[in-house]
Amino acid sequence: MSVPWWAWLALTAAIAAMLAVDLLLHRDDHVIGLREAATWSAIWIAAGLAFGVLLWLWQGDEAAGAYFAGYLIEKALSVDNVFVFALVFSYFAVPAAYQHKVLFWGVVGALLFRFVFILLGAELLETFFWTAYVFGAFLVWTGWKMAFRHDAEADPERNVVVRLVRRLVPTDARYHGSRFFTRIDGRRTATLLFIVLVAVEATDLVFAVDSVAAILAITTSTFIVWTANAFAVLGLRSLYFCLAGLLRRFVHLHYGLAFLLAFAGVKLVLSETPVGKLPIPLTLGVIVATLAVSIGWSLVATRGAADTGSRTPTGT
Repeated sequence: MSVPWWAWLALTAAIAAMLAVDLLLHRDDHVIGLREAATWSAIWIAAGLAFGVLLWLWQGDEAAGAYFAGYLIEKALSVDNVFVFALVFSYFAVPAAYQHKVLFWGVVGALLFRFVFILLGAELLETFFWTAYVFGAFLVWTGWKMAFRHDAEADPERNVVVRLVRRLVPTDARYHGSRFFTRIDGRRTATLLFIVLVAVEATDLVFAVDSVAAILAITTSTFIVWTANAFAVLGLRSLYFCLAGLLRRFVHLHYGLAFLLAFAGVKLVLSETPVGKLPIPLTLGVIVATLAVSIGWSLVATRGAADTGSRTPTGT
């Protein structure tokens, strides 16, 4: 799929404008309530769906189908991001009023990292056919790990990037309002909130590799892969505040996500065999059915639980 330069420019401008509006409207530090989070989630989802419709009108069924398949995968994997963000915020006892700022800049970093991964991954798949087998095996292995090692405890302080930043950058183990940096004894010092941001960015790197590889299994069009990632990630902050109190109900969702990652891996491998690429309608059907079954299974299994929905974002 050939995309003119002006389409990339228009997309970049639109994403920058949406981020600017979001930052302007949330420039004051306040706790994000469920109603506000739900409203913003609806706005971001509507924007993602609207872009898919525009892509369908512009490039046709195949391009739009690939976009929606990628968007659904990234949106589903975002739920697992929410689990990790909740862990990081709880571990560092981040005040609820500062969580949105961390997530905002975390999303900006996530968009940049994904853009780089998409360009590299697409180039590798186009240049070296055997990288499809490597990426496919990686996705199958990641799916297996997600299915059977999903409950493994994670310690943000043991993250290599977090430890490296603590060594290289003078830090203070306290919060100084919503500032990432402050001055202590005349020296510019990183606050604990900056360490939280680093932890969020570092953990998201793992999800970025998984999600980008999964969407590249559907299409190698960098424009489609990038837009699917971008529109799904833009709503990650509001998704967190919507779902943080309901995470305990999604007890079986990780099995569905694991299956989708493994399915994407197999699909990528098959694309370099006589079988060829699986049809987009089939891929979309598998994604929708898997998510419906795993979410429905989770909700039925947790129906009537005494503490259902009792957990809320840290500090709320």
